[in-house]
Amino acid sequence: MKGAPELVCGIEIHQQLSTRKLFCSCESRLCDEGDGAYFRKLRPTTGETGEIDRAALAQYKKGIGFRYQMAEGVSCLVDLDEEPPNGPDAEALETALVFSEMLHARIVDEIHFMRKVVVDGSNTGGYQRTALVSTGGWVEVNGRRISILSVCLEEDAARKIEEKDGEITYRLDRLGIPLIEVATGPDIRSPEEAMETALRIGTLLRATKRVKRGIGTIREDLNISIPGGARVEIKGAQELRLLPDYVSNEVARQRMLLSVKEILNGRGTVPAETDIEDVTDIFTDSESKVIKGALSSKGKVLAVRLPGFAGVMNGDGGKLRLGSEMAQRARTRGVKGIFHSDELPAYGIEECYVNILKQRLGISGVNDAFAICAAPERKARSALAAAVERANEALEGIPEETRDPLPDGTSKYSRPLPGAARMYPETDVPPTEITAERLKEIRARLPELPEETEARLIRDHKVNKQQARQLVRQDFSDLFERACKAYGDMSAVIATTFLNTYSELEKAGVDTSSISEAGVMEIFSLLSESRFAKEALPDILREVASGTPPEKALDKLGLESLDDREAEMIIDSILKEREEFVRSRGKAAAGPLMGPVMESLRGKVDGKKASQLLSEAIARMIG
Repeated sequence: MKGAPELVCGIEIHQQLSTRKLFCSCESRLCDEGDGAYFRKLRPTTGETGEIDRAALAQYKKGIGFRYQMAEGVSCLVDLDEEPPNGPDAEALETALVFSEMLHARIVDEIHFMRKVVVDGSNTGGYQRTALVSTGGWVEVNGRRISILSVCLEEDAARKIEEKDGEITYRLDRLGIPLIEVATGPDIRSPEEAMETALRIGTLLRATKRVKRGIGTIREDLNISIPGGARVEIKGAQELRLLPDYVSNEVARQRMLLSVKEILNGRGTVPAETDIEDVTDIFTDSESKVIKGALSSKGKVLAVRLPGFAGVMNGDGGKLRLGSEMAQRARTRGVKGIFHSDELPAYGIEECYVNILKQRLGISGVNDAFAICAAPERKARSALAAAVERANEALEGIPEETRDPLPDGTSKYSRPLPGAARMYPETDVPPTEITAERLKEIRARLPELPEETEARLIRDHKVNKQQARQLVRQDFSDLFERACKAYGDMSAVIATTFLNTYSELEKAGVDTSSISEAGVMEIFSLLSESRFAKEALPDILREVASGTPPEKALDKLGLESLDDREAEMIIDSILKEREEFVRSRGKAAAGPLMGPVMESLRGKVDGKKASQLLSEAIARMIG
């Protein structure tokens, strides 16, 4: 289509709220330990359309069982689906209404909760409760309006703790924590705009002052398509900086698959048959570790013909990767992967085995291919059937699917894209009427917008525009203002700590979210009392992040500040060792000697003070 965009992208953001749980009075926090192991298997149910959702059916076919751990104080019989829900939590609902008004959205007259079928075990009842709060809002991003299709209030899922032997263990501490889900329209036109949109929405959410902070409290789902492609959802991204990579890599993946479709259709390739053959006897003497491992566990080697698929599973210098798509689909059936003819001989499978296998399968055409799987027979057969299904889908183009984000900015197949068949009414939670009077009260006390906060920080605390924007975007504005109010003459140090020191520590692998607000305020208090020098802040923050209280961190690091006389004695000792150098260079010796001096005094004397004492000591020495 002429003028069609090269990329169509929308984003869904799920933000945890800092209230009690949505349908009970339990606290909404995570626990390090869980108790019990309540076992269940979940089955999909028909939605209000009378059909079973394809994504739920795909999850059910995996045949996985689930165990649920309780956690004291943060889970109850409501979470275990043994007691009807209460609620919804008044503060959580109020937050969703306030946020909707901030997005200029139209709030519904009555809020009705629905059940969304989910049978991956993350919800004990086989469904998640969710309610539409508003529609038709917008946010402005770099001068463009991005539409907001909906704002929903829903419950978070249980936390996966362990997965092994066809069984997943979940902990119920996270289940039921309130989430705001905000979905944009398909208005995003570049990878960078996806990140900017998420950043703007996240900043508005934090402006409500009722959201949780830290890793895992906010998650993004990306819905991406290109001309000729299909809508693909990348679900559960957590790192904002990786959003452009997920979008770019998905665009590249869809373009690759369109090239594969063109090649296959040009050859006249037809759908492959699922005629799976047992070829174990061919590989009894194979030195392949994968095959030997499978056979030693009484598994088998199965194979299937793929006429017309050669060269697109891993061809054109690795640019065509249908084989990777097939392997990801096969892994959902419980195997580690498959081998296909585009990548063989390799992985210990020698060419002689490949040739014998081709003869057995009757493969002679240059464009004909095969795939094999070594695993327990039932799993191998199911995996190859899934791989063939994925190969045949390539003839039509790009299947709609949900994919999981990976740490390198790519993604992997998870399940088919869910549809409307998974929704049906929640009968245990009565509707909530939203009156005009209530909306009027909310509009009269909306929170300060991010740009208003930025302007106030610049005006009241003398930070520059970039610093103010970063403090708001990184959700430090409240803590920054509290610290400045208590220690006003340290505003520059406080800003640098949050914007620079924290970033440097995170790059070094330090979890700065483990530093409590009370902890960082105590650190600033100790600094204001000259208990240590500001140069020691990174070391102290690192130690506090590991669990050491601030006072004890000073003792552990040996950072109690020195008085001038003690510092002078250390500097005099350093100069005495280098007396010849000092006398030959005079005052110019101060620069080269500042390093050794700061190494000895770092964290105990302020850098400016150390420089002054060093200059005075040099002056005394050279007379």
